[in-house]
Amino acid sequence: MNNNTKLNNKKTINAWALFDWANSAYALVISTAIFPVYFIANTPETISFLGAEIPDSAFYSYAVAFAYVLIAIMSPLLSGMADYGKSRLRFLKIFTIIGSLSCIALYFFKGQPELWLGTSAFILATIGFSGGIVFYNAYLPQIATEDQYDRVSAKGFAFGYFGSVILLAIILWMVLSPSTFGITDEGLPARIGFVLVGLWWIGFAQYSFKHLPKGESVKKVKGLFSKGFNEVKTVFYKIKKRPNMMTFMISFFFYFAGVQTIINLATVFAEKQLNFGSAELIGIVLILQLVAIGGAYLFAWISDKTSNKFSLTSMVIIWIIICIVAYFTEGKTLFYFLSGMVGLVMGGIQSLSRSTYSKMINESQDQLTSYFSFYDVLYKLSLVIGTFLFGFVNHITGNIRYSVLTLGLLFVISLVLLRMVDFDKASQH
Repeated sequence: MNNNTKLNNKKTINAWALFDWANSAYALVISTAIFPVYFIANTPETISFLGAEIPDSAFYSYAVAFAYVLIAIMSPLLSGMADYGKSRLRFLKIFTIIGSLSCIALYFFKGQPELWLGTSAFILATIGFSGGIVFYNAYLPQIATEDQYDRVSAKGFAFGYFGSVILLAIILWMVLSPSTFGITDEGLPARIGFVLVGLWWIGFAQYSFKHLPKGESVKKVKGLFSKGFNEVKTVFYKIKKRPNMMTFMISFFFYFAGVQTIINLATVFAEKQLNFGSAELIGIVLILQLVAIGGAYLFAWISDKTSNKFSLTSMVIIWIIICIVAYFTEGKTLFYFLSGMVGLVMGGIQSLSRSTYSKMINESQDQLTSYFSFYDVLYKLSLVIGTFLFGFVNHITGNIRYSVLTLGLLFVISLVLLRMVDFDKASQH
């Protein structure tokens, strides 16, 4: 690979990891901990939409799915353009601005009268977060050598988990003790929290923007949209010619459909089925995040001592067990234990999936973003399928537990496929 950036530079790697610290505030506070609970608490149990009466939990699932449909459509175009125009950092900045400002706009979402404002701002924030991830991930092979992928990838996730927990703790303090801050409006602490997420995100990202590789300036080229799409289409055909890599990506699609849906909707399940209060729900998310820090490093270590295949397979089996146990869970104590298990494999599977894919790429730096766009499109489409299935099964059965079992089936399919992959052949350059 042609790379003008000094590899394994500590300052560059820390700047890259700090972007995870910045944008993970969205992933934790908006996507997982505070906003889902706030949305359910401030909307009617049944929402009328296009002539149908939809449970609020299912409506929220559909909103998440819709956001990821949009970003999945946009990703190949934008990332291909960034590769062709050497504009990776520029797009990272644009999506950061969109995401952070949308989080701040959630301040004005107070309940049913502002339902469409809140839903739209949430969707835009999700697009900002997910769009930026395409370009962020593509930096990994540009800043580190292959033998450091697992460690550097784990560092990014660890930074993200730790930093977002700090902000969540501050918001949790406001939510649980509003009088300390002179707040009397019950919903105001959460809404202030949404503003803090936006400021945290765009603020800490400035350090990353300053120290990440800038790319080259090129003249405007006609047909960038079509060129971007063609870049990603080319990547798909290249991967298709590599059966082991293609099988891994299909397996990745199925297990990430389960992983991301659980991360996004675990608090909804706990609130609906186990009657967890707001403080307890936030406590669950804190457990997830703190354990995930160790999980990211633990499975990177296991992978180093064994193999990526063994580590990934072990985590998928644990996810299957989690889904089965969750279906039968009636008490809060067991759910707290399950939350710890989710945290353990959440950090590991996200980090190791990214580094494993990085090892399989054998193309030039110019196509990195297009390769990671393909990865990201699968990631987004998997989340669309997962959240839609979760909401649809909940909608038609009226029982969210069946939704959890559906996710378990996705993990079983991914496990079968993962066992078929020859990782040595998939990673041959």
